[in-house]
Amino acid sequence: MSAWPGKFVIGLTGNIATGKSVVRKMLEHLGAYGIDADALGHRVIAKDAPGYQPVVNTFGKWILAPDGQIDRAKLARVVFSDPDALVQLESMVHPLVRQAVDILIRRSSQKVIVVEAIKLLEGPLRQACDTIWVTYAKKEAQVSRLTQKRAMSAAVAHQRVNSQPPQTEKVKAATTVIHNEGSFEETWNQVTQAWQALFPTYETGVIKPITAPKGVMLVEKARPRHAAEIASLIGRLSDGKKKPTSEDIMAAFGEKAFLFLKLDGEPVGVVGWQVENLVERTDDVFIEPSQSLSNAMQALLNEIETTSRDLQCEIALLFLPPELSNQVDVWSSLGYERCTTESLGVRAWQEAAQDTMGEGESMFFKQLRKDRVLRPV
Repeated sequence: MSAWPGKFVIGLTGNIATGKSVVRKMLEHLGAYGIDADALGHRVIAKDAPGYQPVVNTFGKWILAPDGQIDRAKLARVVFSDPDALVQLESMVHPLVRQAVDILIRRSSQKVIVVEAIKLLEGPLRQACDTIWVTYAKKEAQVSRLTQKRAMSAAVAHQRVNSQPPQTEKVKAATTVIHNEGSFEETWNQVTQAWQALFPTYETGVIKPITAPKGVMLVEKARPRHAAEIASLIGRLSDGKKKPTSEDIMAAFGEKAFLFLKLDGEPVGVVGWQVENLVERTDDVFIEPSQSLSNAMQALLNEIETTSRDLQCEIALLFLPPELSNQVDVWSSLGYERCTTESLGVRAWQEAAQDTMGEGESMFFKQLRKDRVLRPV
């Protein structure tokens, strides 16, 4: 039984670049509330957080960026080349992360929680979980992902992989092992089978048939099985400017969710969105030109914002191409204002924006809650 009454906690771990985040996202699609403990580790050493000064005092001001924030790349070069330094850093950061995890789980309305943490097995969080899931990938796949997706040099990638304990140690401690070396669909099948074994009657996230009066727009959650339909719809609504394959959409489900907008049973719009590190981001918006953009987006954003608030998000960000971003009045009426990455102010928000901003896109911001969720840490 977990440390949180009424909650079932899946502890998710695995070595670097073995696909932990992809599996966490899959569990979120199935109805779990996801927590990225490693991202929380970044937050607790932000300039306004309690881990900041102890880390600066220990490692020196040379690790600071020009804006006064801790430059994590500089810090990483120290701790990944010196095991004692890594232990020092973890002794400062991990207790704060555990406190943040506790806050988020207690506030969550979901009954199933998945906590992703690369050091899950090394600390007390392990005993607080009901089950342990481990992701596994061969070393070649790890290095390839680090060089391709994180732009690391081969030497740095090998250093990161080799600095961690053998994967076999984590596998031995696992209740469930997810082999994440093939396609998204292969991994998805493993995750859904393991989920169904744990929760054969779990209802959260199940789509129930909905009917509406003629002419009323409905928002429906899409699932990975809708990948081909989503790909076709994006191709049609973008006038062929975007031509994703069903495989592209399946891969995208490893990072985000999709919503259909339907009118009289027919799809007239689709959006892709994600929640990561308490920031909601919408970066795929495709609406039938014959429909009112304001009405369509009001229906979609109401669903996204309601869900995001339930997931304890602090802000919502919209990333729009010129043909949509120029309609400022629409976004203003929905509570969004144009902004820049710098104007966001909070490092975690800025990093989310930098990760998502596409070439030529404009960003719009809406605050979902006034209190910062992690400020009590």
